[in-house]
Amino acid sequence: MWYFVSPRIVFGEGALDALDELEGKHALVVTDVNLVKAGLLNKVKDHLDKAGIEVHVFDQVEPDPSVQTVLKGSELARKLGPDWIVGLGGGSPMDAAKAIWILYERPDLEPAAISPFINLGLRQKARLITIPTTSGTGAEVTWGIVLTDTEAQRKMGLGNRENAADIAIVDPQMAAGMPPRLTADTGLDALTHAVEGYTCTWRTDVTDGLCIEAARAVLEYLPRAYADGSDMQAREKMHNAATCAGLAFGNAMASMAHAMGHVLGAVFHIPHGRAVAIFLPYTIEFGAREAPERFAQMAAFTACSDKGGEPAARKLADAVRNLCHKLGNPVSVAEAGIKRDAYEERLDKMVDDAFNDTQIVTAVRTPSYDELRQLFLYAYNGRTVDF
Repeated sequence: MWYFVSPRIVFGEGALDALDELEGKHALVVTDVNLVKAGLLNKVKDHLDKAGIEVHVFDQVEPDPSVQTVLKGSELARKLGPDWIVGLGGGSPMDAAKAIWILYERPDLEPAAISPFINLGLRQKARLITIPTTSGTGAEVTWGIVLTDTEAQRKMGLGNRENAADIAIVDPQMAAGMPPRLTADTGLDALTHAVEGYTCTWRTDVTDGLCIEAARAVLEYLPRAYADGSDMQAREKMHNAATCAGLAFGNAMASMAHAMGHVLGAVFHIPHGRAVAIFLPYTIEFGAREAPERFAQMAAFTACSDKGGEPAARKLADAVRNLCHKLGNPVSVAEAGIKRDAYEERLDKMVDDAFNDTQIVTAVRTPSYDELRQLFLYAYNGRTVDF
């Protein structure tokens, strides 16, 4: 038996108008200072004002939000008593909003206790709205939460099906101001979600089509959105693709590139989308050595190759690298600017943490500890996987 979880999704230009129809008294908007400075908070506030909802703001969310930040936000929520929590931003503010909402409703829980195996009993105090301002994480439609334990330098994968948003507002105008580098990093995150959602062992018939369409759209429209941020057709296609990929992998799983990317980001503070995209070609090649079928199908659907088998899978890996080259993104860890000595010094920790990451359990080829370590080294050097 499988589940498919989704918020009510309002999408397309003008989707923000849906906020005018809300009923409630108080909203806590969870965001970051840069989005406040960019004026995106004011766009949301204007609509909530029309709905007669008083707006309070928690704008202290940092990239890769920490447990401490979430605890601070939940304390503010308990003081204010909002009936709407609004996550405004990229994956970090939206994940923080999910966790703040849970801890507001369940002050008895520690953040690390948020899991799929407990009954949260949410929506007694508030409901959740997510509004993405980047086109990549898919956090607006997923129930997963990634928080950082800053002391252990470790990312924690948390979440429960109950904490999926009630409403996701996917308005491309909210992403129109992304600079090229952020456009590239987040778009590559969406591509990784689509590829891994299609090729992981927990994929389903219901999620496959979303993965295929999202991957096609990213390969076609991300270079356009990167080259010309005012290209609103490309912006809208990328915003929708990110949501489709989020629905897909959020109801299947991601896989090895995410497990490896999580630890690289936690230790070396590489942006999430950049980190997972670095590892994606190597994990495709690794998986395709023993189980190439799904990778070959994705290669065919995205017009990368019609050869079938491992050769087609390797063409898919090449297509990811070629896209990264077009966008000026690194295709190896070394190209990301990480010094070899520092990398090798933290290698054992990274392998340990990746081996224990929730996203590795769905890999079509399960690596041994030594194979995973070797994969980290191949990705550092930019070496094609041959084992």
